[in-house]
Amino acid sequence: MQTRKLGRHDLELSVLGFGGIVVCDRPQDEADDEVAAAVDRGVTYFDVAPQYSDAQERLGPALRPFRKDVTLACKTLMRRGPEAAADLDDSLRKLRTDRFDIYQLHAMTTPEDADAALAPGGALDVVLRARDAGKVRLVGFSAHDEAVALRLIETEQFDTVLYPLNVRPFEAGVFGPGVLEAATSRGMGVLALKAMARARVADGEDRPYAKCWYHPEDRPDLAHLLLRYTLNLPGVCAALPPGDPDLFRLALDLVETHGIAPLSAEELATLTQAMPAAAPIFPEPV
Repeated sequence: MQTRKLGRHDLELSVLGFGGIVVCDRPQDEADDEVAAAVDRGVTYFDVAPQYSDAQERLGPALRPFRKDVTLACKTLMRRGPEAAADLDDSLRKLRTDRFDIYQLHAMTTPEDADAALAPGGALDVVLRARDAGKVRLVGFSAHDEAVALRLIETEQFDTVLYPLNVRPFEAGVFGPGVLEAATSRGMGVLALKAMARARVADGEDRPYAKCWYHPEDRPDLAHLLLRYTLNLPGVCAALPPGDPDLFRLALDLVETHGIAPLSAEELATLTQAMPAAAPIFPEPV
């Protein structure tokens, strides 16, 4: 699988990452096999969080044979320093590692999130100290709110941003372009979420994929166009496919078989016409 440099940093990631949700709530032997198969296919970027059920407990043992060869990203939802410190140490223990390549403030969504995390003694202070102590290599955040994301980027304290970059809102200019420009202008590593999202699940509507809070695109031709669109946005290093195991494997198949060439004008028109008029609604869980 193709790899790319992560912004200004001396780190290369596979263009598709492995979200820990893929292995949550599954037997350990299945998790082991899933991770080994992904590594065999060239996946070097793994992302997880404490909120993904038992994903940390499953991913830690599964990654152990490959840890030195992969980039491991984790997150904390905690905003206050003491809780963030406890979260970080607990994740290190569960993932059976002594450091995270990327550690992120998770789901930074409201001004209050930013106020608390950026305050003296807040979560960011803890993560920066963990970096100084060698427990963390790069400091990042994930977000589903543009104003909050821009505020964090402007502090120039972060190395990476994990953010939804999806064709419908991006082409409309309403969600994504500002964050992407601000991040890339500073040399930040940009990691993409929701490339394969089609629309949100309406109230009262059944979720077709239990591990996706939104409707993912599962038609291979359109899923491939969506991945190619996001992966060709300027500065994007990698994308995390949906956490459903079948959709994750579909993304690997599409990229492995058909590549990630930029979309032609005709392909972009086909894609935008095929997408629902309503974009995925943000903010939502990261």
